[in-house]
Amino acid sequence: MKTLVTGGAGYFGSVVVRRLLAAGHEVCVLDSLERGGEALLSLWHHPGFRFVHGDVRAAQRVEEALEGVDAVAHLAAVVGAPACARDPQRARSVNVEGSRVVYEAAAARGVERFVFASTCTRFGFAAGLDESSEVAKDPLALYARTKSEVEQELLTPRAGAPATTVLRFATFFGLSPKMRFDLTVNGYTRELLRRRKLIVYGGHTWRPYLHVSDAATALDTALSAELATVRSRVFNVGDERMRVRKERVAELVAQSMPHEVEIEAVERDVDAREHGLSFRRFRRALGFRPEHTLRQGIAEVRDALQQGVFGVEETRPAVAA
Repeated sequence: MKTLVTGGAGYFGSVVVRRLLAAGHEVCVLDSLERGGEALLSLWHHPGFRFVHGDVRAAQRVEEALEGVDAVAHLAAVVGAPACARDPQRARSVNVEGSRVVYEAAAARGVERFVFASTCTRFGFAAGLDESSEVAKDPLALYARTKSEVEQELLTPRAGAPATTVLRFATFFGLSPKMRFDLTVNGYTRELLRRRKLIVYGGHTWRPYLHVSDAATALDTALSAELATVRSRVFNVGDERMRVRKERVAELVAQSMPHEVEIEAVERDVDAREHGLSFRRFRRALGFRPEHTLRQGIAEVRDALQQGVFGVEETRPAVAA
């Protein structure tokens, strides 16, 4: 299968691209390289790899990237509530308008599949939430609202449109060629290893977590599934076994440290998203179960940090969401 991955140079995208190439896909990456493209360098001479430098809002570049493509994995976005809050206008432009450009171009070219990477953060505070829960229509932050708006547009029936699948991912963690330390597990691990002290805000709140490699496996699974199984369907992607309080994540990270650490809990009004999500639909439909545990992800990030893979730069107190 020839697959376009938008945002393929990012934290998630660079893992997805490697997964798809290993599975035998031919992959074209479309990325603006706003945060650099080093994560793709080792793939540059892979016979199944192609790269187009461009923004998802630029129709001409999107058209170039779609040449010969059978499927699209649309990951490109201004990611996370803090980033969207810093520049709301740009966030809406990239996340909503950019998604429209890619989807319309894919539909016009007759692309067979379109997988959209969404987020579980579009849910509010409640228990027993599944993909059909009404609370999902009232997301809390701009990032989640942009994803919700695109979801609704992509799932609106229209003639000649690609078979569209929405994957609402849990909160990522783990190593990636384009590393992020603004994610809870990764950030807590670096903070406790380097500073030996961590400030945990709203530690009583729950989050579901998912290793970035498992997320890439889930996306590949959706791309490769029978169309009847995934067409016009929404799936929460994660595992109830890794739905824990933030304070528990801090405890697990502390237990993995080679030295004594201090954890300071600061309770304040924080969003209480992602409480009680169900991941049964994706598991039952496609047999997906994550392979990596939180302890494994913490250990691999810790080991990479200890070996100096990410340098010795100073860090601010961790405030990952």
